[in-house]
Amino acid sequence: MSRMLLIEDDAETVDEVSGYFRSRGYEVDCASTGPDGLRQARDGAADVLVVDRMLPGLDGLEILGLLRRSEIRTPALVLSALCEIDDRVRGLRAGGDDYLGKPFALSELAARIEALLRRPTHGAETMLRVGPLELNLVSHTARRGGRILELLPRELRLLEYMMRRVGQTVTRTMLFEDVWSYNFAPRSNLVDVHMGRLRRKLDLRGEEELLTNVRGVGFVLKSPS
Repeated sequence: MSRMLLIEDDAETVDEVSGYFRSRGYEVDCASTGPDGLRQARDGAADVLVVDRMLPGLDGLEILGLLRRSEIRTPALVLSALCEIDDRVRGLRAGGDDYLGKPFALSELAARIEALLRRPTHGAETMLRVGPLELNLVSHTARRGGRILELLPRELRLLEYMMRRVGQTVTRTMLFEDVWSYNFAPRSNLVDVHMGRLRRKLDLRGEEELLTNVRGVGFVLKSPS
C-alpha cells in the first residue's frame, strides 16, 4: 500500500484527491499549510508528495527546496494554477519531479503518481533498525530479532514514528497530529489503546522492555541496554 502526503489548502481539491486515491488503495495524509506539510514530509513516512504551489505560511516550491537540501528525495508532484512554461521549469528546478496544472483530471494525476512510484529509489531509506527491532519500509513488515511482529497498519505507523525518535519522549498530542493527522487532541484513550496493543506485541514476557509509558506525558522507545 502506497502512502501519499497531499499538501493542499483548497478543501474541495483535498476532498476530491484524497477520496479518489483512498478508493484506489492509497493511504493519504493531508496538510493544509506549508509549515505543516513540511513537518509531515520531513517525517519521511510518505512514498509520494503532491504539493500545491501557493500555500499559507510557506510556498510549495520553498517546501521542496528545503526538503531537497535536507537530502529528502521523496518523489514530488507540484500542483498549480500557474502553468506557463517558466512556471513549470521553476517547479522542476526547485525539486519537483513532475508538474501538473490546475484544473486537472484525477485520472491523469493518478497516472503521473503511478509513474513516479515506478521510478527506482536509489539510496532511499528502506529499513529502520533499533537494537533487535527491524522495520522494512518497503514490505511494511517488522521483526524483533527472529520474531515476526504481526502488526496492523496503524501499529506499523506508530512503530515507525517511534523508531525515528528513539530515546525521545513522544507526547499524545504529537501522535494525534502526526499519526492520526488530527489538529487537536480528542478527549479519548485512542492513543493509549493502540500503544498498549503495540507494546504487547513488541515486548513479550522475558524480553527487555523497549516501549515504555512516561506517566502523564507520553511514550518513549528506548535503545536496548
